[in-house]
Amino acid sequence: MAACPATLLAQTASLAVPAKPAGAPADLTPLLGSYAGEGKQVVEVLENDGRLELKDGVNPVVPILKDSDDHFSVTGELNGSQVQIPVQFVRRDDGQGVHEIVFGQAHLQRRVYDADINKSFHVTPVRPLEELRKEALLDSPPKEAHAFRKPDLVELTTLDPTIHLDIRYATSNNFLGTPVYSQPRAFLQRPAAEAMIRAARDLKNYGYGLLVHDGYRPWYVTKIFWEATPTEGKIFVADPSQGSRHNRGCAVDLTLYDLQTGKPVEMPGTYDEMSPRSFPNYPGGTSLQRWSRDLLRQAMEAQGFTVFETEWWHFDYKDWREYPLLNIAFEKLSLTR
Repeated sequence: MAACPATLLAQTASLAVPAKPAGAPADLTPLLGSYAGEGKQVVEVLENDGRLELKDGVNPVVPILKDSDDHFSVTGELNGSQVQIPVQFVRRDDGQGVHEIVFGQAHLQRRVYDADINKSFHVTPVRPLEELRKEALLDSPPKEAHAFRKPDLVELTTLDPTIHLDIRYATSNNFLGTPVYSQPRAFLQRPAAEAMIRAARDLKNYGYGLLVHDGYRPWYVTKIFWEATPTEGKIFVADPSQGSRHNRGCAVDLTLYDLQTGKPVEMPGTYDEMSPRSFPNYPGGTSLQRWSRDLLRQAMEAQGFTVFETEWWHFDYKDWREYPLLNIAFEKLSLTR
């Protein structure tokens, strides 16, 4: 392991983190989620401090009171008076899950997101991947009229052995269902890498390590992602005509893992999920999931990163504008120690 410069060893003050909440009660977790009705009506059923709450996107969060099994109520206003509005959770015929809630007179269907913590969200590419790969490799990044810093990419695992990798783009476990990287490795520009390592050291005080999904990304991969993704999912992928901050080596996709068990930590949504659960301020899920997501964000922002507006796992380093768009495959990188 290379000697650590002073900038890497410098530490910040402890994070101002609220007390860690307990896990959600097991009888409540099957009820959590997004429910959508006719038009644009959407409600979130979430857990907070062991209790159910409801958020409709307009009004403040309101508690859901339990009347009996699967029958609940919320307090609402009708003709200027406070009334109890019934809420019923309707289970599937097999009894294994909830598929609908009846909220007053409205019937809202549960949104189903086909993803879990170890399996990537998946979309059907709009064109064959091999066709897109050939086109992307023949193309080039947009020209930029700017004086950039000289790139200095470093491999993250050489700076801190507690950094774990889950580079899904080097496997079939990604949103396109096929490998797009030649090697399962992660790189960042040196200042960004050192800042990330400082964040990792802060997180060790809370019992967590960093699990990296992606760092530097060659431009041709950004081109593949853009061309393969359906129109409705393009807010979650970078436009190659602008380039990605990943292409500059100043963006990292990551999550937390438990230092004792080595297992990834549950967040309100999963990595690369193309749904509202990916938004950094998504209000749903459990208290513990939101706390974990916000802890990661606070640790990274304390070191000069900014969370991306539609992805809780994506963080951009503050100096990303100072580096050029790169299009070098991993096996062709020339690294310094």
